[in-house]
Amino acid sequence: MPPIQIVVKRILVSLLIGLAIGTLINEVTFLFLRETARAPKVIELVIPEGTAESISHGETPPSLPDAMTFVVGDTLLVRNNDKTDHQLGPLWIPAGTSASLPLNAVQSYAYECSFQEGNYFGLDVREPLTTGTRLYGILYSGLPLGMLIALYAVIMPAKKKNDPQKNVQP
Repeated sequence: MPPIQIVVKRILVSLLIGLAIGTLINEVTFLFLRETARAPKVIELVIPEGTAESISHGETPPSLPDAMTFVVGDTLLVRNNDKTDHQLGPLWIPAGTSASLPLNAVQSYAYECSFQEGNYFGLDVREPLTTGTRLYGILYSGLPLGMLIALYAVIMPAKKKNDPQKNVQP
């Protein structure tokens, strides 16, 4: 094989190896971001009956989370099944009604909350993890790694094969 073909072959194989390693690393990382790998939707939070009474006794309502994670475009729908009016940040939710909060920006919110023991409710809004995001991650890590491997492969001399005719002793 001519030397230029060997170099091109090494570069292509190196880029493929770099992309494979980049894919592996990024997909393992994306496993931890599964909760944001979805389209925006309406997420319902139900305040159960007896919540205000539980809080007044210093108890934590068992079915309510302390914080939640959303993607940009989600809407938080808070349904109040309690006999007492409640507040979540800018939302006032009278007993037996519901209110919604659109989440349209990446941000971490710390809202005053009347249905939590600590009077605090955290909302974390993130960018949705899309196929495009995953591809960018693979390309941004795999291509530079592949180029470094290719550089190393081009610099290193090719392994010479033994030619049986050159090793013949007279």
